[in-house]
Amino acid sequence: MWDPLIDLSPIAINGHTFLAVTVLLPKTTLLTVSNDKGYIMCGALDVGLLNEKLKDRKIIAGRAVGVRTIDQLLNAPLESVTLEAEELGIHQGMIGKDALLKMV
Repeated sequence: MWDPLIDLSPIAINGHTFLAVTVLLPKTTLLTVSNDKGYIMCGALDVGLLNEKLKDRKIIAGRAVGVRTIDQLLNAPLESVTLEAEELGIHQGMIGKDALLKMV
């Protein structure tokens, strides 16, 4: 029997609090770290959809691929970011936790 798990944990980065969410799913794990302004997420995030279909929502987000834990997500370079994130100085290749600090 499969036992789903959802973990919600506050984490601090340079004195700023973010919410880390881990959702265990069959054969994959969804990971996000967010605050009230934006978020970074694992490869399940569709940045193209956010930039094109949901552009009017002005979502600030970044995507890291190949990560399996929150720690990996925080320390991985972002593979892609939304247009709104770019306006805050967040860019492809930036480490996840550095991108989050641009969202405070």
